[in-house]
Amino acid sequence: MTPTGPAPTDAAQTVDVVALGESMVTFLPSGPGRLADVPSFERGIGGAESNVACVLAAAGHRAAWVSRVGDDGFGDHLVEAIGAYGVDTSAVTRDPERPTGIYFRTAGDRATDAHEVAYYRAGSAASAMSAGTVDPAVVRSGRVLHLSGITAALSEGCLGLLRELTERRPGRPIVSFDVNHRPGLWNTPEGPRVLLDLAHGADIVFVGDDEARAAWGLHGAHAVRAALPEPDVLVVKHGRAGATAFAREPAPEDVHAVPGGEPAGPVGVRADRSRARRGGGRADRGGAERGGEQAAEAAVFVPALRVDVVAAVGAGDAFAAGFLSATLRGLPVRDRLRHGHLMAAAALTVPGDLAAPPAREHADRLAALDDDAWGTLRLGPGWTQAADRTADRAQEEVRTP
Repeated sequence: MTPTGPAPTDAAQTVDVVALGESMVTFLPSGPGRLADVPSFERGIGGAESNVACVLAAAGHRAAWVSRVGDDGFGDHLVEAIGAYGVDTSAVTRDPERPTGIYFRTAGDRATDAHEVAYYRAGSAASAMSAGTVDPAVVRSGRVLHLSGITAALSEGCLGLLRELTERRPGRPIVSFDVNHRPGLWNTPEGPRVLLDLAHGADIVFVGDDEARAAWGLHGAHAVRAALPEPDVLVVKHGRAGATAFAREPAPEDVHAVPGGEPAGPVGVRADRSRARRGGGRADRGGAERGGEQAAEAAVFVPALRVDVVAAVGAGDAFAAGFLSATLRGLPVRDRLRHGHLMAAAALTVPGDLAAPPAREHADRLAALDDDAWGTLRLGPGWTQAADRTADRAQEEVRTP
């Protein structure tokens, strides 16, 4: 993705999304083959949270990345490359004693995620993050704070930081948490339980149904919701099939305009923040108990798009960014899921972790398609740069016998 987006914001300004987590320098092979045989690599960047920040910034939102990098050339590259997307990197700190993490991967059959990866992140600068090294005012300065389970696995200090940030307390931003279960990162069997505990404290949770089965033994979206009643919004991803979102509708007094003049909609950002201040709710058959009232629960499934996949890397981060972007704009739940699928489709049709997102007007037109036209849509490489006739063609294909 060519770096685009708004100029970096001043650290004192409120941003839309603050993303906290490790990013690493990625080395991509110049050709196919085993790591032992690849003669040269091209340098890139990769990191779940910074990927989300880059996509949001490229889509026109104010995004900031909080992390720790080494006082080395790789750290310079990360800060410069992520900042070039329009992400505020002013809260990234340097560690003079620990290196920036790096990793290498092969080409392989990346469309099926069958590739070889070698990580060099143990003892990295980012693994030294803790509640004592991160400025809490900066981390909580956005409307949304986006976190990932990857960070929790890096060190005890990182885990302590995530426990503090997911603790329900007055005045905190909306906490978005992508479970991102990575068994290879955990040096303790308690990893799945830790991830579930962190998810309990979040307001928006993203998890794959395959992750939920592997980590928690849960089968199906409704089983995941039963285990995670507290988040106001739970998104369960079903791979190529689609995604299901469970969202509680706010009480009438919770519906307000989102800062910036956009309406929050029935399950809006301000409403989520209001419930976060009150400590969340408990699941009940017809809804969630909250302050003696019943907030209606809605489960919405949206099928994924048909995509000519180039590489599967980065699609989950792009989906989260699309969903959060639509949430910030106060769009209904169905459209939030559709924008997630569209951003994922952008990532799936490029070789690297990051792809240029479609123009907002283009994405809005596609998200507004009727169900039949959405089901016939097929996207391939370069679709984000195509003229805004994609939606019209999809509707025409449905109408044509």
